[in-house]
Formats: sequence, C-alpha cells, structure tokens
Amino acid sequence: MSKRLAKKVLVIGWDAADWKIIHPLVDAGLMPTLEKLINKGSIGNLATLDPPLSPILWTSIATGKTADKHGILNFIEPDPNTSDIRPVSVTSRKVKAVWNILTQEGFKTHLVGWWPSHPAEPINGVCVSNLFQKQPKSIEDLWELPKGSVHPEELGETLNEFRIRLDEITSAMLLPFVPEAARINQEKDKSLHAIAAHLAEATSIHAASTWILENKDWDFMGVYFDTIDHFCHGFMKYHPPKMDGIPQEYFDIYKDVINNAYRFQDMMLERTLKLAGDDATIILLSDHGFHSDHLRPKKLPNEPIAPALEHSPYGIICMAGPNIQEDERIFGATLLDITPTILTLFGLPIGKDMDGKPLLQAFKEEIKPDYIDSWENVQGECGMHSSDIQEDPWAAQEAMSQLIELGYVEAPGQDKQTRLIKMKNETDFILAKVYAGSRKYPQAITILEKLHKENPDAARYGLKLAHCYQITRNINGLRTVIDELRSKDLKELPHLDFLEGTLLLFENKPRKALEYFHKAEKHISHMPTLHIQLGNVYNKIKNWTDAERAFKTALSIDINSAQAYHGLAVSYLRQNEYELAADAVLNAIGLTYHFPEAHYHLGEILFHLKDYESSAKAFELSVTMMPGYKKAHQWLIKIYEEHLNSTERAEKSKQFIKDKIKGTITIVSGLPRSGTSLMMQMLKAGGMEILSDNKRQEDNNNPKGYLEYESVKSIGKDNSWLINAEGKVVKIISNLLQYLPDTYSYKIIFMKRDMMEVLQSQQKMLKKDPTAFPMGLAETFKKQLEKTENWIKGQPEMDVLYVNYKDVIESPEEQAENILSFLGTDLDIERMTNAIDPALYRNKN
Repeated sequence: MSKRLAKKVLVIGWDAADWKIIHPLVDAGLMPTLEKLINKGSIGNLATLDPPLSPILWTSIATGKTADKHGILNFIEPDPNTSDIRPVSVTSRKVKAVWNILTQEGFKTHLVGWWPSHPAEPINGVCVSNLFQKQPKSIEDLWELPKGSVHPEELGETLNEFRIRLDEITSAMLLPFVPEAARINQEKDKSLHAIAAHLAEATSIHAASTWILENKDWDFMGVYFDTIDHFCHGFMKYHPPKMDGIPQEYFDIYKDVINNAYRFQDMMLERTLKLAGDDATIILLSDHGFHSDHLRPKKLPNEPIAPALEHSPYGIICMAGPNIQEDERIFGATLLDITPTILTLFGLPIGKDMDGKPLLQAFKEEIKPDYIDSWENVQGECGMHSSDIQEDPWAAQEAMSQLIELGYVEAPGQDKQTRLIKMKNETDFILAKVYAGSRKYPQAITILEKLHKENPDAARYGLKLAHCYQITRNINGLRTVIDELRSKDLKELPHLDFLEGTLLLFENKPRKALEYFHKAEKHISHMPTLHIQLGNVYNKIKNWTDAERAFKTALSIDINSAQAYHGLAVSYLRQNEYELAADAVLNAIGLTYHFPEAHYHLGEILFHLKDYESSAKAFELSVTMMPGYKKAHQWLIKIYEEHLNSTERAEKSKQFIKDKIKGTITIVSGLPRSGTSLMMQMLKAGGMEILSDNKRQEDNNNPKGYLEYESVKSIGKDNSWLINAEGKVVKIISNLLQYLPDTYSYKIIFMKRDMMEVLQSQQKMLKKDPTAFPMGLAETFKKQLEKTENWIKGQPEMDVLYVNYKDVIESPEEQAENILSFLGTDLDIERMTNAIDPALYRNKN
C-alpha cells in the first residue's frame, strides 16, 4: 500500500464551470474565495468526453471509466415496470464509484446531489441523492421528500428541514441577478421563476452538505451543483457580448445573470471550505465548459442532445491541500483521472481497468501509485445497492418485451412504444459516440451502420458513421456514405463537402481536397476544424504562409484548439521561426498533454534551438506515448550520438527499431512501360535514395534510364536483398509484388496508363509493329492488374497510391504534391517536375 497523501478529500462539482468566465471575475476581485483556492493550489483544463452529457460525465468522474463500462448512457432510460421512460437511475451503474471503494476500505464517506445518485446508496456515511433538491412543478403542489433520497433513512427528517422551496426565494435574493426585474412581464416570461428554482435547488444542496460537514466525521465528501449549467442553458444567450438576434431589452435585463451565478457559487464555496478545514485536500472541477463568446451556437438543431452543442470541450480543475503543489499548472487532465487521483491520495491502488491516470504532477511528493486488476473483484460491503435492485434497464426492457410477445403482459400504448424506440436509437447513438471517443471504432461502426440503415434520413447518424470511417481510413465506406447522403439533398451538404475534402486527402489528392474545403468554407466558415484541415493541406504542399493563416483563423474561432496550435507550430517550424513554433506547440501540449506528435515537433524545435537535453526529453515523451514512432527514435539516436555523448541511450532506440519496428520500403510498380521509370526519375530528382545497380543502361526507349535493380527479377526465389531497400525506393513490376514478405511496411506508387499505350510502347521496345499485337493480351493484362489490386487491399503492410501517367505529364506539380502527401516525406517538388520531359510521351492513344 502506497503512502496516504490526504487526511480528507472534498470534491466539489460545478457543472459547466468554465475558465473563460472565471478568470475575468477573479481578476476583478469578484470571486475572492476561488481566487484564494487558486493561489494556494494547482489549476488546469479538464478535458471532457464525447458526448458531453452530464449524467454520463459525472459517472465517469466517479468511476474513472468510460460509459460503455459504467453503464450510464443517457438522461433517461426505460422503466421495465411500466414500459415507459424514467430519469436515469444509479441502479443502472454497473461498477463501483469511488465512494463505494472508500466505503469498502472503511473510510467515512458522504455524497450530496451527485448525478445520478438516486436512490441513495447505503454507503459508510450520508448519501443525499440528486432528487433531494428538485422543486415541485407548481408552488401549490405538495413537496414531500422523495422516497429513497436520503441514506440513512432516519436522517431524512433532519435534512428535509434544510430544503429550500422556490417560493422561499425572496425578491432581495433575485434582484442581484436581475436588477431590472420590474420590467419583466411575468405572465409571458418565466425567467424569474427559473432563477428562483435554480437558487432554491443550489441552496438546498449547500445547506445539506454544510450540515454534514459540520455534524459528521468524514474522510471523503463529494458534492455536486448543477447551478451554473442550468443558468448557462437559460441565460448564456444574453451574456455579453450581445449576440445577433437578441432583443436589446432582454439583453439589458439578463446580461449579468451568468456572472452573478458564478459569484453566488463562490459565496457558497467560502462556507464550505471553512467547514472543510485547512487539512482537507480540495478538488474543485467541472465536467465540461460552456461557450460564452462567438462560439455560442445561434440555433440548435431539433435533436435530443442538441443542448450539448453549447458545451465547450474543457472544464476546470483546481486542487489545493497540504500535499498539493502551489501556484502550478496541471496539464493533460481528463475527467477519467479524478478517481485514480483520489485513490492515490488515500494510498489505495488504482484499478487497471480504469481508463484514467492519477494526476501525479499536482502532488508535492513524488509517488509511485499501486495497481490492482480491478476493484470489481474485491469482495466486501461497498455500499452499492443489492443485486435485486441493480439492473440493466435495457436488458430489463427486453425481458418485458418478451413477456408482452408471449401474451403474459399487456402491450404499452403506441405513444409509449414510439418513445421507447426513439430513446433506444438515441441511447445507441450515444453509446456509439462513447465508443468512438474511446477509440473503439469497430464497436462504434457496428452500431452506426445499423442506425444509418434503419434511419437513412437522419443525417447525423450517417455523418457520425462517415467520421468513424474517416478515422479508420475506410475509404470505400466513407465514399458510400457521402454518396448516400448527397442523394438525399440534405441541408448538411457543406458538411459533406468537408468530408469529401477529407476523403481526397486520404487519397493523397491535396489540391482537389482544397477545392472541396473552399466550397465548404462558403457555408461553414465558423467551424475551426475546417480551417485546421485547410492548414493541414497547406502544410502538406509546403505552402507554409497559407497554413499559418489557416491555423490562426481556426484559433480566432476557438482559442482552445490543440490541433490548431500544433499545425501552427509546424508551419512556424518549417519557416525557421523556432521561438514562435515553441510557443505554439507548448500551447498545444498544455491543452492536450497526450499528444505524441506535438511532443515530437517540440523535440525538433528544441533541437534547432540547440537545447539538446530538452529536445531528447521531448522525443522520449513522444515514444513513451507512441512506442512505434520511428522518426522520434531516429532523432534520439542522432541527439545521443552527436550531441549528448550517450551511446547507451542511442543503442536503446536502435535496438527498439531493430526489434519492434518494421522497416519501410518505397516501391514503384505497374506494368512495364506504364511510367515506372519516369516515376523513379522523379523521386530520384526530388531527393529520395533509390536502389539501382545501373546494370540496365539508358537507351532510345528510355533515354533517362531505367533505374532498376537486377535482383528484383528473382524475388520469388530470393528476397534477402530487400534489406538493402529499407528506407529507399525500388522498382518492382506488378506481377512480382506477390512475393514481397510481410516483414516490412511498403509504400507502393502504382503507375496506371491507358492499356493501348502500354501495349504500343511494349511493341516498339521489342521492335515489333506497334499496331499488331495479340488482342487477348490487353484483356490478360487487365485481369492481372485487377487481381493484383484486389490482392493489395488484403495486405495490411501495404499502402498504395495509384498515379495516372497522363496526369503526371499534364499536371506534374499537382501529382508531385500528391506523392509527397502519400510518402509523408520532404522532397523537392520543383526538381521532381523538372525531371518530366513531355516530349517523351511518344505513344499516345
């Protein structure tokens, strides 16, 4: 058991809290409690998960696991007892939350308002569920304490006294939020009622939690407020700067509501921290942010989880306590890291089945956390509901459906059944997004393919499927979905242009991709991802200044885009602007720490700044995150051998490359006389090292040389020579590709040419009549090519780019750019194009 770092841990959840709102308020002295906490602790961004739906996110925070593991997948779920729907329940959670683990280990543990936590779990302490504070629909309604909202049950009467009804919220309490409340027509505008309800619920949670802190012993306490999130969904549209379309009257009345909601939360925090004491470790966090500037959507689509589009991808984290670093930044934190961090603070092992990591950088002491396979395997009372109460709501619903089919239970009405089907589709869609966010793309694709097939007019299912195909480089699938969606003539056409551009990038056609991205730009220029892709294309074709402009545009839209900062860093790096590149890439890493490409480019930048020790550290981090990153290992070898005099560390990377990383061989292939020699000449001129023995000399048929390697002819019997081709380019005709072993990775540039031209050229080379050749030969070659191309598709170690000979002659620069994009290497495009002599295109059909 590792050392315990915290005597007590208090976790405070502020749903939707965002540094963009907090920092100006703190700077103005308007959130003094949080300011003190920040000054004596560590802060950072907390990356959210997709989809950013609060019940899912807060359960991931509490378990350290993604939703496919913990089982909470929506705001609602089926009620197997009524064949209708109900709010999501804690009984649907399939794994232990951190308070269950702490209960099992004997810690005194309390929980207030967590979402979802109803019915209250029988933990070793007090549990107040998320229904405790919920207000009645009408002030005339009775407001009884919901059954099961407090554990232990005997405390219900005591805590009920601390619940605040919305009609107890006075005008004096409302006026700070809406000083001009007298101007509101309350018959038509129910905003004051909503504000009163939010305040009543927040003060109820605050009162219950502070009573527990004051009257009960505790080791851990978690308290959750949805106050900021509710205020933001209702009033962020009135927050300065004024949005287009918002009437001036409403803006004037409600413009201060959001800031005052944060200030109100800060006031409650003061009392909470005083009761917690100086010996407590505080973790204040939010599950996501909330767009408060030009990123606010002007209109939400008509779909169930549309309000999540108002959420921004980074929440907040602030940690303070006796063993927490002071005035420091936390980098690379995600929601999944909170439970592993809490367990480490208590000296408990982390489950290997958890998806997060402990935030060790926030601790004053260096500590090595312990691990166990899974807390689910640890026996003992943990404060979860008994198995007869716990249930999978969808499994229970299926069981109910079977009883209905068998005739034992009456079928629900049509309205109920329609609701259930819609909810099932939505929950499946959410699960698919969870899988995609966890990089479990095969599972996501299975669900999305079914949803897309059954709901072809629901564009969002098709678009998400296309996105997964894009990530997995399923070019055929992506093309099919794009074509299907285009045939529907849907309003999402600009998004399809964006996807089409992405598809063309996969096909290594950056110039054509630009055409589609520019088409999309006319309609969706507000999307930072569009400008990021534009920047990526410009970086690929070495148009560094346009790349810089595109990434800066993306950052003007979303200042928190790690991808945009990274792309900008690359464009600066290639322009030798090393200081600017360093600033940009450090911003990228600050936003997304687990970003191996960003650490790689930081290493390259620091090398050029002659900070070799720091450069090596950056490359080491890169290969820690992506062990097979060959280029990073090659840089490490260079730095350790040439600058840091560490042959031992250089040898480590050399050995790793030798043992773990396949060598890469570039191959130019195709039929004889299809343009393979021309392509070899271009690559040689561009700067690639070729494998050629020059045994076959240039002649009238090929005055610039064949650039062949004699041993290629016998590859079917002996391929030992391939070791000489590693890192080089070699010509191998299409019929011989089948003899390539899977011990290497291959980049194949496959030349295509009109079949009649190929045959005429072959006949001339053989000094035969170019117009007289066996007619069956063309068909035979076509079948051989088709067979070879189909075979290549099944070889995971082979990546292929098809290049048309005629296109090389007619648009050499574009084809050279395509080749560079495919090879991912730095070649001289001008020299490549200069190697082309159009006069040698002598056999035209």
